[in-house]
Formats: sequence, C-alpha cells, structure tokens
Amino acid sequence: MPSPETNGSNRTLERTAAILDAVGRSAVSASELSRRTGLSVSTAHRLALQLASYGFLRRTDNGAFRLGDRFVRSALENAGLPVLQELRDRTGETAQLWVRRGQERVCLLSADSQHELRAILPPGSRLPLPQGSSGRLLAADEDALAELAANGWIESVGARTPGLGSISAPVETDEGIIAAVCLAMPLARVVESPGKDHGDKVIEAAKRIAQSL
Repeated sequence: MPSPETNGSNRTLERTAAILDAVGRSAVSASELSRRTGLSVSTAHRLALQLASYGFLRRTDNGAFRLGDRFVRSALENAGLPVLQELRDRTGETAQLWVRRGQERVCLLSADSQHELRAILPPGSRLPLPQGSSGRLLAADEDALAELAANGWIESVGARTPGLGSISAPVETDEGIIAAVCLAMPLARVVESPGKDHGDKVIEAAKRIAQSL
C-alpha cells in the first residue's frame, strides 16, 4: 500500500504536469490556469511561480505564464542544429546560434567551418553585449535596429576581433526576437561584405528555425 508521503508526491507531480499541460504554447494567466486544471487560483499561482523559479515557466510583463527557458532552449537547439549545419555547408563558414542572458549573449550551438582559417567560439561561450553583430542585434540598440530594418540583417566587420567579420539575423516568434543566427568568417574570404555575401542565406536560416518552434 503506498505511503502517505508517496501519495503526496504523486499528487504534486500530477498538479505540476497539469500546470505545464495547461500552459501549452500561449501565455496563460493564473485564473486561466485554475480554470483549465481545476485547481484553486491560489494553488495554480503558487505552483506556476515555483515552476518559474526553476525555469520551467516564465512570467510575461503582464504577469501571465509561458513555457520557460528549459523548454525554449531545448526547442531552439533541436530546431537550430540541422539548419546551422546546412548554413555552414552552403557558405563554408561557421554558423552559430546566440541567445541573450542578462547583459551577455550565450552561444547555444555552433557548426564550425571546415577551413583551417576559421572563426570559432564553442557552445557555452559568453560575450558582453553589444559586441559583434549578434550582440548588437540582441541588445537591440538604435543603430542595430535601423540596420536590421533596412537590410534584414546586422553585420560586423573587424569590430570585435580584427580580421574577422560576421552577419546576424533574428529568430523571431510572437514573443519577439528570441535568438540570433550568426555566420562568422575571416575577412580574407569576404568578397563585398559579410552581409552582402551571405545575408539572404542567414535570414533564411533564422526564419526556418523560427518556423520550427
């Protein structure tokens, strides 16, 4: 016969699963969570806050709950890796996926160029905003947004590291810009500019990742 402790743990897990199922793909208020799960508003709100503290949910500006970084990051990684590998193969250059974390950007994925001379930053690398094309994009500074509006991409030519260039395009969902696809290369292989050489391909890759989420 199950112990009272086991029954209590199962009940908590059932409620937690019900909360996650109720959130789905859209932002949900505590009262809507209550309606969908049959829990009281106070219980639904308390469990949602606990899940948010562990990254399973996150709160929007108006206090609603969405799936958190633990789910979004996994979805980004699953959607992003084959797209980055294809982008690398089409261009011959290093393709990366970056996300914002506070005042830094973090590399989630990297499909490294096969050239001996190449730009490399391994997954997990952190750089301060707004360094580089992805940094400018994720920081959303005024000049970067103007460049993005004009071209659909943002480029950097030797600004962060002399001799290297990059171009980045946004991965956009209904939540806004959630990540940046970046193509990084030695300037020795650039014909006109990073953006003019590869802009359309980077934009296409970013859109494909967004559509897969």
